[in-house]
Amino acid sequence: MAHYEAQDVASEDTPLLVPQSPADKHAALYHRFSPARKRVILALVSLAGIVPLLVLGSFIPAIPQIVADMRSKPSVISLTINLALFAMAFGNLVWAAYSGFYGRRPIYLYSLPTLCIGSIGVAASNSVVELLAWRVVQAVGCSSGMSVGAAVVGDLYALEERGAAMGIFFGAAFIGPAIAPFLGGSAVHFASWRALHLLFALLAVVMFVVMYCFLPETSHPGTRGADHKFGDEKWRWHWINPLRSLALLRAPNLILVTLVTTVVLMTDFVMSIPLAYTLGKRYNITNEALIGLLFLPVGIGNIIGAPLAGKLSDATVVRWRAARKGVWVPEDRLRASLFGSVLAPASTLACGLLTQFVPGRLGIVLNVLALFANGIGVDLALSPASAYYVDVLHARSAEVMSATNAMRSVLIAVMTTGVLPSLEKVGLVWTNAAATVIGWLGLLMLLITIRYGDRMRASVNIEWSTARDN
Repeated sequence: MAHYEAQDVASEDTPLLVPQSPADKHAALYHRFSPARKRVILALVSLAGIVPLLVLGSFIPAIPQIVADMRSKPSVISLTINLALFAMAFGNLVWAAYSGFYGRRPIYLYSLPTLCIGSIGVAASNSVVELLAWRVVQAVGCSSGMSVGAAVVGDLYALEERGAAMGIFFGAAFIGPAIAPFLGGSAVHFASWRALHLLFALLAVVMFVVMYCFLPETSHPGTRGADHKFGDEKWRWHWINPLRSLALLRAPNLILVTLVTTVVLMTDFVMSIPLAYTLGKRYNITNEALIGLLFLPVGIGNIIGAPLAGKLSDATVVRWRAARKGVWVPEDRLRASLFGSVLAPASTLACGLLTQFVPGRLGIVLNVLALFANGIGVDLALSPASAYYVDVLHARSAEVMSATNAMRSVLIAVMTTGVLPSLEKVGLVWTNAAATVIGWLGLLMLLITIRYGDRMRASVNIEWSTARDN
């Protein structure tokens, strides 16, 4: 770093004598912030990345109390989870589109107040219709955290260190699902589900103040749409079609990788959504806080798995690039997702079999291990895939993240509607077995993408990133 700073000072003192090559100028973009400042920014966006999964996951343990409060049915109230996923998908597209035009910082400063308003509305809801409506507002407000946060990581870190940074981002973000069920269960047990959402409103206010004070704009200079459209003029409102990023999904490599991450993540939802009605009922656990603790192993697995996956994916890129004599093939990063694509579905099958056939304390312990393995497996698959999106479309990182997140959220929302009905009709073992088979189909799709990714990218007219602009 000291050597770089010396070069930088020299280049400022004698700009005509030491001209920078395009490669040097691009490399300098990743040195605009000191390593310490990068870590602070990464911590801030990771904190924001916790919120979507925290808001989503904390709702699950509260379903029984909300059912009683609203005098409704579990299947009706569980629809709020699916609706939130749809709303997050749409919100992702909106925030990402405008983050490319106005920058990353303004998105956080507008989305967090939206989250605050939506959370207050949820807490004040007196009917199912009101609850559904305010859950939409709340979900849109918190949906910026993942796609824009990942784009910030792409702004800050170059290709060879991006996977590790992305792993830290996802590892921190997955603290959300780690603590969400326990937080939701504890709130329900000791206070109420309404108090929980008032807490989310307060969290949004605190985060807004922190972001306003400490988050700089990270977009690369001159890359924002507003820079080109307005120049030095005062920026004003500009309409952007939030659905335009979905056009990126015409690329077969992006579709296949998104399907892979969808079916792998689906194994988590198949295990977690009905947990109160599967493990809770099987092992006579009725305390909401204790049921919330059952979600903790998945979250701990997520927290451990994400940084591990990030470092593994960077090491994979470096190793295969060296083996290819310096030639970079983006799909090499996906090799780091292979093991996770096997482990996560396998753990879902194990959980179903253990719950069905192993009673008592041993059954609980073995299920905890299966849930922990699922958390690690999901991250080993998702983290390298997310870094891959940024690798291949670095200039449109927020858009590609939002498009793939939107597609994944919609598919999961549709698929999860069948979890509880499937449990009622065919039982736990067959439901989990079906999720496992579907999850392993993702492994096949991943292998196809690794093998034919270059042809897939060449088949569509998209300006893919190269080694020089990564």
